[in-house]
Amino acid sequence: MRNTGWGVIDTEGNRLKFVASGCIKPPTDEELSKRLLCLHDEIKKLIEEYHPDEAAVEETFVNAGPRSALLLGQARGVCLLAPASCGLRVGEYAANAVKKSVVGAGHADKKQIQMMIKVLMPTAKFNNADAADALAIAVAHAHHRPALNRREASL
Repeated sequence: MRNTGWGVIDTEGNRLKFVASGCIKPPTDEELSKRLLCLHDEIKKLIEEYHPDEAAVEETFVNAGPRSALLLGQARGVCLLAPASCGLRVGEYAANAVKKSVVGAGHADKKQIQMMIKVLMPTAKFNNADAADALAIAVAHAHHRPALNRREASL
């Protein structure tokens, strides 16, 4: 929960265009509720600034202890809630699905993801792996979006 990457892209058909990316860093010296509130408020500010049509969040996979998993789950809940409260549809993607969408292999490392983000969107700028991962999630969502739209239309 120290760093939450975010990325905004624009899509036109199959074309991807980098808009912005960054990282939210809640103060580590605050109590949990205030750090979660900071995360929520920063996500809402990003939504107000960039006016996205949809959002996407990575599903949690943690190989750490139960406390870390619980903290990550709470932060993930905020990441799902903030855009949903603004009326946005929120997609959720497993890490392997994101990697497969961007790199072509479900077990790609962070360097491969960063390289492919630059190939797919040459103007993309990201300061750390968290921001690059967020852009990768946005790309995965863009790739899966037509199928999601077709499925919703058939219901």
